[in-house]
Amino acid sequence: MLKNVARKIFGSYADRYTKKLLPMVQEINSLEENIKKLSNEELKAKTDEFRKALENGKTEDDILTEAFAVARESSVRTMGMRHYDVQMMGAYALHKGKIAEMKTGEGKTLVATLAMYLNGISGKGAHLVTVNDYLARRDAQWMAPVYLFLGLTVGIIQHMASFRVEWDNEEELTTKIVECDRDEAYAADITYGTNNEFGFDYLRDNMKSPNEPLAQRPLHYAIVDEVDSILIDEARTPLIISGPTESGTDHYYEVNSIVKDLEPHKHYKLDEKNKSAQLIDEGINAIEAAMKIDNLFDIKYVDMLHHFNNSIKAHALYKKDVDYVVKDGEVIIVDEFTGRLQPGRRYADGMHQALEAKEGVKIESENQTLASITFQNYFRMYEKLSGMTGTALTEAHEFLSIYNLEVAVIPTHMKMIRKDNPDVIFRTVTEKLNAIADEIEEMHKEGRPVLVGTSSIEKTEIISSLLNKRKIKHEVLNAKNHEREAEIIKDAGEKGAVTIATNMAGRGTDIKLGEGVKELGGLHILGTDRHESRRIDNQLRGRAGRQGDPGSSRFYVSLEDDLMRIFGSEKISSIMEKLGMKEGESIEHPIISKSIEGAQKKVEGFHFEIRKHLLDYDNVMNQQRNVIYSLRKDIITGEATDAIITETIDNVLNNMVEVYVNATDKPDFDEFEKDIEETFGISFRFSEDRKEMQRDLNQLDKLIEDRVEERRDQFGGYFEEVIRFLYINILDNRWKENLLQMDYLRDSVGLRGYGQKDPLNEYKREAFNLFVEMMNKINYEVVKFLFHVQVQAESDVQAAQQREKLQTTEEHKDIFAEEKKEQKKKPITRDYPKVGRNDPCPCGSGKKYKKCHGQAEDGNDTEETNA
Repeated sequence: MLKNVARKIFGSYADRYTKKLLPMVQEINSLEENIKKLSNEELKAKTDEFRKALENGKTEDDILTEAFAVARESSVRTMGMRHYDVQMMGAYALHKGKIAEMKTGEGKTLVATLAMYLNGISGKGAHLVTVNDYLARRDAQWMAPVYLFLGLTVGIIQHMASFRVEWDNEEELTTKIVECDRDEAYAADITYGTNNEFGFDYLRDNMKSPNEPLAQRPLHYAIVDEVDSILIDEARTPLIISGPTESGTDHYYEVNSIVKDLEPHKHYKLDEKNKSAQLIDEGINAIEAAMKIDNLFDIKYVDMLHHFNNSIKAHALYKKDVDYVVKDGEVIIVDEFTGRLQPGRRYADGMHQALEAKEGVKIESENQTLASITFQNYFRMYEKLSGMTGTALTEAHEFLSIYNLEVAVIPTHMKMIRKDNPDVIFRTVTEKLNAIADEIEEMHKEGRPVLVGTSSIEKTEIISSLLNKRKIKHEVLNAKNHEREAEIIKDAGEKGAVTIATNMAGRGTDIKLGEGVKELGGLHILGTDRHESRRIDNQLRGRAGRQGDPGSSRFYVSLEDDLMRIFGSEKISSIMEKLGMKEGESIEHPIISKSIEGAQKKVEGFHFEIRKHLLDYDNVMNQQRNVIYSLRKDIITGEATDAIITETIDNVLNNMVEVYVNATDKPDFDEFEKDIEETFGISFRFSEDRKEMQRDLNQLDKLIEDRVEERRDQFGGYFEEVIRFLYINILDNRWKENLLQMDYLRDSVGLRGYGQKDPLNEYKREAFNLFVEMMNKINYEVVKFLFHVQVQAESDVQAAQQREKLQTTEEHKDIFAEEKKEQKKKPITRDYPKVGRNDPCPCGSGKKYKKCHGQAEDGNDTEETNA
């Protein structure tokens, strides 16, 4: 009540924000007349003028009003589209690093051009992130004339391809898309692409060898389209690049054959709310009998137990045509928020293999994580981040707490006149479905187009079969026939059209009304159930009532729906019982709709906690990732090779001092000296007096420095290249091992809760120890290789390869024997004095000469590592 009173006196936050932006809008409008007088060349020259201003110390805010006016004029001249005042407000919010909430049909694609132009002028790169390849390519080519006309370059990042947009005919203002390298698309002033590709390119860049060019530049500015879908809905699934492991897949079939005979409630408990299953005594006994083992919970069966848990979830909680489809012998995930297929994406941790076993298709090998990152941590790396969507306000708290993004609600250009009816509640699904079919039939007779929104492929097919029985012509849009999406949506607003769709019809699509439809009341939205998130329902509603069009919406709910069954139908159920309702009767009341909204809020809060929990764990990983990727980048660019080597050697030496001196009451100088010789190839003797330790270490430092210079001379001009090669290979191998260890750690710490320990704190503590151990191993291996690796000239390598080739060819055996005879006659030349066979080898390996370089004099091959 107090909130309502305050709103009446002071206006809502959205009203106050809009009011604050009016002077800025008026200033842009005041420049319009003078900007219109500029020739095309003069308008284009404004970009160079802005660039010089930025170079001379001005900020984007200083040039904002004129830059917006120039970009708007470019849009008018190239596409005949002039930005409305509210669109300029939306663009300002995007530039200031906020989320612009703008209703469907308000032209968000055009709004973005103003902020993209302003932030792309500097040449640091402005990214527009979309949810799929089709939208990225469509929007880039559609809006490219605005940028190209003003002298900016445009790139497109797609799955397995990249392009630039350029003029096809500048006079006619037509464009073409030309294939280009990945780094060229990223080097453009403006780059359009998908969230997955931007994230994966970041990971790929951090897996490249020193000679490969990096695709991405430092992350400067991004606008995330459909920001709630990308930063919230998809935030529960990290991006993972993985490689195959050596473990087989037969055990999945074996486990599946046992689990398919188990029964819920008898053998295991289900928790649908948390999407988890737990074996109970009878189930454990059944598995132990089938596997002929004594104790399933023995430590040696930990992997087997994990597979059984996955298989139970696959059978009891993952539903075909809801969570996944089987297509061409593959299990393909269905995105729960958009209803679209996700080819190439796989459930992690053996879950996908469990589903493949359940469906009897070929099981792909298990993969090991090579690199991973969450969307939360990827997008937080941008210097400035913003977003736009029609539905962000319900998640404002999460955007602010996770991404530090405020939501700015932008008013509509024309007043919204869509009528949103209260929900209709039934006791059973059957009653609800019959009522839905009745309403569709009634609307169809009136000639009003109807968009029927469902939450799964399975439900689209159920509604379709009901309409077929009533001989009502309709179209079905789901992940199974998404190829026809554009064609189906194009006709969805025509007179008498009936379209049944999953949530995929709620994103990036505008349904335009056919002739005479406005007079009938516009498009009617019929929701067949409530989604777990209010945003998804609001997106569906948003398909109707665009740009001041008429329209209406209504949701049908039953007490048997998943949302009501799991999250709170008790209150509503008791009301219905008190009313003594008969079969087929329904309740339609705002109080009921509010109760449903309350259930949705519970689910949203529950999912927020899951995402926050995921982020808490990934933040630990992110700190490690930042250290490794930063070190890797420094090594590859070669900007500080000497400093890195010096630091690495210092770390190894300090670690030795800690182990052999500081950590013990009596220093173990013998082991210390042995380790120095094995690691650095240097014979060194410490004083017995501990007070002389610092002097000894200073002497050792000097010897190591001299040894480094020796190695530099031996490597010639290849020293830095060899160092990079060694460091990157060792770093990548150890990092890969660490990721596997972190996966195991993550799986195991959950059980620490039973011992009254906080799993997250345990994870942080053990992850830190693993990381320190990994860095010590990397430093030690790099130093050992640096001081012991042998160098061979390329000509020697080629000669050796040629000899090997000749030796293995029958017809050249005699020639090879003759060559060997000649070689034996030649004197052995050395770059060091003659050494006794039992003396230490001068190479510093610590071996006797006869067992090391002396082998060559005996006619044997020398063991060498080629760099």
